[in-house]
Parts: sequence; structure tokens; C-alpha cells
Amino acid sequence: MHMTSIRRSAVVLGSAICLLLTGCGDAGTGGGAGEGQLSVLAGFYPLQWAAERVGGERVSVTSATPPGAEPHDLELTPQDVAAISEADLVVHVEGFQPGLDEAVASEAADAAWDAGQAADLSLTTAGEDDHAHEGEEEHAEEGASVDPHFWLDPTRLADVVDALAERLTELDPDGADTYAGNAAALRADLEALDTEMQEALSGCAVGTLVTGHDAFGYLGDRYGLDVVGINGLSPTQEPSAAQLAAITELVADRGITTVYTETLVDPAVAETVAAEAGVQTAVLDPLEGLTDESAGGDYLEVMRANLVTLQEGQNCS
Repeated sequence: MHMTSIRRSAVVLGSAICLLLTGCGDAGTGGGAGEGQLSVLAGFYPLQWAAERVGGERVSVTSATPPGAEPHDLELTPQDVAAISEADLVVHVEGFQPGLDEAVASEAADAAWDAGQAADLSLTTAGEDDHAHEGEEEHAEEGASVDPHFWLDPTRLADVVDALAERLTELDPDGADTYAGNAAALRADLEALDTEMQEALSGCAVGTLVTGHDAFGYLGDRYGLDVVGINGLSPTQEPSAAQLAAITELVADRGITTVYTETLVDPAVAETVAAEAGVQTAVLDPLEGLTDESAGGDYLEVMRANLVTLQEGQNCS
């Protein structure tokens, strides 16, 4: 477990005073670390879930993004920043949450771990500058933004799981066997999911996926589907009238029967495209966060619910 700096100690003291005087709370969700546990702060749900599965009882995991919140434009309170400074490990995707990136750089640079490095963020999306993904431009072609939504490809998430186990072992060598065993079990779960998805999506009559925002590129890349996001990589990047017209025409030209709205994202624009094209809508979950309305209690359950939705919406045999 790494040693905290004098700067971190000052922040911790300030946070403790805040708690005593005002009752303000920690970042996101989850409890504080117990004796002998590593404290892990994850940027958003898939990273939180992976850290909990890999770390088991040797870690205490919290999320910077509260349940039901959209993570792209996360805004941190001073108490959130204090919690980040106290963490032994901050698991994030650099460029996905600029507010978190800034806090990590100033308060917890030595504790930061970029899951995107292990995921091999190889997909880019052409378009105007994406404010939600600053810092990734060096990996992208000019005029394109790196797609960070790797967790919708279970095999990429499995690679992150393996690398996360190695990072936790560096911080807590006594837990090496636990981390390796938990990572192997989680990889097996993810590979089983991948096999199910490969088989279920191999015979789809409709090969183009039209979604609320451009979050499903890695899923499409893995399972042979073209993906068209109505909004950009961030849900706040709304299309122009000309872009909406072009997407509506594409829906008709490609025989698309379903346009997908998303959890945590206003469905209005996607519903407009569907109405103009005369097709139905269905809900896909980009798994950026869980709510009481999510179609499952964890990543695996929601991904399988997504698979059922895709089989119907893409007319898969």
C-alpha cells in the first residue's frame, strides 16, 4: 500500500473537519476502507464492478459517479476531490471524465491507473472536437476522437481485469493469489458472455445499429455490426438538422427496424429519428451506470439483457 504525501494528509485533515462540522460525505458510492484493505476509487460503474470482483474482500471500492448519474460530464464537489486524494488506487479512463482527470492529476497522480491503456482504445470517431474526451487526441487521427467505451466488448474488459489484478498485486503483494484467482474467474465469466454474444449475433438480418449516442462501437466491432450514433461520443453532442435527416434516410435505406434509446440519456432525439423513419424504438444500456430501472443487477445481467434486445431489434436468427 503506498504512503500518502504531506499534501494528501492536509486534504484528509480538511475533509475530516468538513465531516465533523457539516456532515458532508465522500465521493460516489461505497463505504470507507476497513483495516488492511486497499481503498479503490473507480470513475464509473464498469470499473467499479471490475475492481470489486477482482479485489474481493481485500479492497474497498467506491465510485466517483453516483448511481443514476451520467458519467461523461461528472462534476466533483470538494468532498469528492478529498476522497480521490485519499484513495490508494484511482481507476479511470483518461479522457472520458475530464473533471475526474483534472482532480486525479492534481491530487492523486501517483495513485492513478488508466484502464484505457489495458483496453487498447483502438477505435476513433470522426467529427468535431469532443470535449468529453480531451487528452486522448494524441492517440487519434487528426479530426477524430478516441472512443473510450471499451467495456461493451467483454474481451477488452477481460484484458483490463487481468491488468487490474497485476496493479493491485503491486500495491498489495500479500493478495497476489486472491487477485489472480478472482481475475481468472471473472475472465471466464466474460469469455462465456462473449461466446453467447458471438453465437447470438452471427446471423442478424439487419447489420446496422442506430443508437442514442456513439457508445457501442466496440460492441459493433467485436460482433460484426456497423454502429451509427445519433449523438456523438458524449450524449451532449446533439446532431444538426442535416445530420438527423441523413440518419433518418440511412434507417430507411438499410432496412433498419429499430432505433435504440439508452438509459441515462434523454431519448427525445432518438425517438424523433424513429418517428420520422416509421420504425420502433427499444432500450439499450451502455452500462455507464446502474439504476433501479436497469435490466439487471450487474454488468453480466445487463449485457445479457442487451443481447436479447439486440437479437430482436436486429432480426437475428
